[in-house]
Amino acid sequence: MKNGKRPNRSQKDIIKFNGLNPDNWLITKNLPEEMHLVHRETGSKKIIGC
Repeated sequence: MKNGKRPNRSQKDIIKFNGLNPDNWLITKNLPEEMHLVHRETGSKKIIGC
């Protein structure tokens, strides 16, 4: 698995809109229609729509 990257401002807004805390999530893949996230501490994965 690739290492996640810190979200930028617009990505943080999308993560907040989906009810998640952007401080706890890293971006592993940023596609035009979805964003793949991984939790910083637990390593759990989540896919949200942009």
